[in-house]
Amino acid sequence: MTETYIPEVRYPFKLSKPALAVILAATLLAVILVVTTLRNIHREQQLMEDFLLNQGLTLIRTFEAGARTSFMHQMMGSNPLDTLVTETAAEETIAYIRIVDEHGHLISEAGKLPAPVKIARVRRLLNQDQPMTALNSQSGIFEIGGKFAPLPPIMPANRMMSGRSRHFIQARHDKGGQLIFIGFLTRNFDAARKQDVRHTTFMGALLFLLGSCGLYFLFLYQEMRISRATLATMRRYTGNVIESMPDGLITLDVESKIISCNSKAEELIGHAQAEIAGKKIESILSPFPIEQLQQQKELLEQLVVSSHEGGEEMAMKINASQLLDPEGKRMGTVLILRDMREIRRMEKQLERARRMAALGSMAAGIAHEIRNPLGTLRGFAQFFGSRAKKHSESRQYADLMVSEVDRLNQTISGLLQFARPREPNILQIDVERLFRKTEQLMQADFNAHSVSLQIEYAENRKESKLSADPDLLLQVLLNLLKNAINASTPGGKVILKIWQEEQTVRIQVRDNGQGMDKEEQERMFDPFFTTRKKGTGLGLAVSHQIIEQHDGCFEVQSTPEKGTAITIILPHQ
Repeated sequence: MTETYIPEVRYPFKLSKPALAVILAATLLAVILVVTTLRNIHREQQLMEDFLLNQGLTLIRTFEAGARTSFMHQMMGSNPLDTLVTETAAEETIAYIRIVDEHGHLISEAGKLPAPVKIARVRRLLNQDQPMTALNSQSGIFEIGGKFAPLPPIMPANRMMSGRSRHFIQARHDKGGQLIFIGFLTRNFDAARKQDVRHTTFMGALLFLLGSCGLYFLFLYQEMRISRATLATMRRYTGNVIESMPDGLITLDVESKIISCNSKAEELIGHAQAEIAGKKIESILSPFPIEQLQQQKELLEQLVVSSHEGGEEMAMKINASQLLDPEGKRMGTVLILRDMREIRRMEKQLERARRMAALGSMAAGIAHEIRNPLGTLRGFAQFFGSRAKKHSESRQYADLMVSEVDRLNQTISGLLQFARPREPNILQIDVERLFRKTEQLMQADFNAHSVSLQIEYAENRKESKLSADPDLLLQVLLNLLKNAINASTPGGKVILKIWQEEQTVRIQVRDNGQGMDKEEQERMFDPFFTTRKKGTGLGLAVSHQIIEQHDGCFEVQSTPEKGTAITIILPHQ
């Protein structure tokens, strides 16, 4: 089975407005999610540092107050600072506490201690008022380092302090400043950060899934758009192919009802698609082999002659082919209607040419054998007529014999001309001169039958250029005018008209006489066919032969009791 070729159409990738809106919305959500996540992470980091810093400062002030309170116990020989450091370092959020002097020497410490403090860092802390922070992400410890002042300032006016205590405080102040380092555990904040990261990862995966779904639906939409465009192109292509077909096409369903047809089919069956849609095919084309169509699975060819409403018979050949689905079930039928009128007309012309060729060959032999005896008979008739008396019956019979011999000789001359036509001598013809000569030769016949002749030229007579054999064309015009006169009644009118179209020159002889029926029109150019008692039936046959020699043709329009119009169509040269 031959597949119909469909031209491939490539469509560029084009984003639609809904798809573009989906992409922009997904991109905007992604940007907002990333920015919000980064801001949350930075904010949590900053909140953690600020919180731990405040907590460290609070502890430092707590240590200072506790140290001042327990100062008196220290003077008694005990060191409550170590106890305070150890107890404070036991807090869950504190990793260690370390107190050093201005030289980096350890004063007190507790907890999981890191490496000793470098002297450079100690000196930097002593030279600034604000504490310093450091975050060790590997160990998860946030360290705060700052000045540590456990002793109260020396106030000379303080009456509560004895001389020994004043001397002890002064000695401690002379030793220089102290520094405290507190390490806080950040695991709670790290856990919260990891939870935020997991939440962000989940939201990112969800956004990625939504974006992927959006892109997937975008590509589905693109494929659907291309499929729709391809389907529309295929429909236009098949529609153009079907409408440009020289044959008619009709589609039937499984019940042999008409579904669709092209314009050529409308012309052939004489009905528009809107009128016949849904009707049975046998009600439109009658007779139609509907039973044979339903039983035949392969290609069916049938010649059908259908009649239109105006009475015109339409001969067409119908090719029927079954439409099958992939499972082999019948879906419907496709009918191809081929106009056979031109083919039948050509067949008739071929048959006429064959008959004329055979008749011409026979006529040439008969004319050659009869013409010599006719000359002898005419001579004897004239001899016996000259011997008889002027008004006797013998003289009348002799004259009748001579006239009949002349009529028979004229018929034989027509046969010879039909059998052995001469080649036309094509010349440029002056149409007005040709028509004037025709009018002069036929004037007596028109007067004898009381019929008038009207000659019509083209609007611009110079445009009526005609190339033909003037003698042969004159013979054709005389034959047509004689037939028009014989078909007209007294008082009738015959019109001789010439005009020019794009590629042809047309000469028409039209009368308002008795006209012809369909059978007479089909046989009018046959040799020896005539409706007149005295006619030979060779005039139109010879005329048809002459026009064919000029590569032309006849067009006949005739209605009984209304008249006949015979048009000579010659190529424009």
